[in-house]
Amino acid sequence: MACSPTADICDANHNLLTKGDVRVLQPIFRIYGQCSAFSGPIVTLKVFEDNVLVRDMLESPGDGRVLVIDGGASMRCALVGGNLGQLANNMGWAGILVSGCVRDVDEINSCYIGVRSLGSHPQKSSKKGLGERHVPVNVGGTIIHDGEWLYADTDGILISKLELSV
Repeated sequence: MACSPTADICDANHNLLTKGDVRVLQPIFRIYGQCSAFSGPIVTLKVFEDNVLVRDMLESPGDGRVLVIDGGASMRCALVGGNLGQLANNMGWAGILVSGCVRDVDEINSCYIGVRSLGSHPQKSSKKGLGERHVPVNVGGTIIHDGEWLYADTDGILISKLELSV
């Protein structure tokens, strides 16, 4: 789903930025997927080097939502690969934000979805099924809650307590 440019959202919502109702994530994420701009309500997931719950979430209808994965910023394995990117695309997810790594970058880049991660790593994750759904997560020092809104484009990523319009 396309959205207003994040720069325009920031300009139009200065008071919300000042109050902390809109937060700008640190510029540490790489851009993947066909959708360079996307937005939607957030679904949170906290895992560590284990992507079983990631698959479980992406197997449910996305309905234009964005899956935000707190992977503990691990750079030791990938939490999302090409198969999960395609699954998210097929199930109607607007995007995925991973505080961790992805793999199968060429496959993810062929999917019509927006993906952000800290980088890529060729090794797959473990499959123990550990983690928590719909909990507050910490992504790059920003606390993100289930049900908040994410707005992403090539300028950056915004998190808002409410849906915004410019």
